[in-house]
Amino acid sequence: MELKITCIPGDGIGPEIVAEAKKVLDKVGEVYGHSMNYTDILMGGASIDACGEPLTDEAIATAKAADAVLMGSIGGDTTTSPWYKLPPNLRPEAGLLKIRKALNLFANLRPAVLYDELSGACPLKDEISKAGFDMMIMRELTGGLYFGERKTVTENGKLKAIDTLTYTEDEIRRIAIKGFDIAMKRRKKVTSVDKANVLDSSRLWRKVVEEVAKDYPEVKLEHMLVDNCAMQLVKDPAQFDVILTENMFGDILSDEASMVTGSIGMLASASLNDTKFGLYEPSHGSAPDIAGKDIANPIATILSASMMLRYSFDLDKEADAIDRAVKQVLKDGFRTGDIYSEGMTKVGCSKMGDLIAERIL
Repeated sequence: MELKITCIPGDGIGPEIVAEAKKVLDKVGEVYGHSMNYTDILMGGASIDACGEPLTDEAIATAKAADAVLMGSIGGDTTTSPWYKLPPNLRPEAGLLKIRKALNLFANLRPAVLYDELSGACPLKDEISKAGFDMMIMRELTGGLYFGERKTVTENGKLKAIDTLTYTEDEIRRIAIKGFDIAMKRRKKVTSVDKANVLDSSRLWRKVVEEVAKDYPEVKLEHMLVDNCAMQLVKDPAQFDVILTENMFGDILSDEASMVTGSIGMLASASLNDTKFGLYEPSHGSAPDIAGKDIANPIATILSASMMLRYSFDLDKEADAIDRAVKQVLKDGFRTGDIYSEGMTKVGCSKMGDLIAERIL
């Protein structure tokens, strides 16, 4: 199978971590009989320097022509970089917003996994962390409060700010279908998170999710209010498989979930449209202070490549092979500096990519 992949190395440590993800993908192709067809494009600060804007229309066209996009990281030091003296629409992160809109990426997937070997980094009590957890937070990305009408007005001599939270049933249905599809690839449980005791938008959310659930009889559906979900994430995270929720709730809960893993350098993410197409990237930033030093942790990007194989190409065996290789490297005691602990073997970015690639079977 030929996999057409557009790569966005980006800024900071981006080129280093994308190079290691490619290394692992190439090994997967060698073992499982696939060919990787990569095309690199510029985005973020690298594009500003070369083209005067954070993402060109030509780069978008290249991305659209691929089967999936694999991205490193975007941006730089907001206090010292000249990129952040530009107007907001010309700063590096504007490229990310532009590509999400151009590719209609409405479904954000943020896995939060606590590896046995890294349980010591989890800030939760031992009796909680020892159970481990492996959840996928499914966040609607293009609707809700962040995209509703907003304004600030003066009433009776006082400022008044208004933000509008709206969802259509079609917006809810398409993210719900994605959530249930992904649950079918996992442990077949969906926790739909809302605030249906207060919000009309949440009551519609719950109604549409229940309608979608009828088409997935193998998947167990439960509803949970968002405040309770926030508590349950620190009380019993092992109970969750797929958390399905709207934009603002997902923004907050996914950050909470990433924190309880204790290691943001391990966290992948994906943004999907209504086909198999997706953009895959690590959850961490560009870390410009360590760029070019061969000390970055490439695992989040490598795990993002695993998600790409699973969700854009339906290559579950190959994705499993990457996941197993990452776990084996951790079990064998190898660590980059950000996850290092006494008694382990510290390695650099390139070496970590080598070690994972060697364990692809």
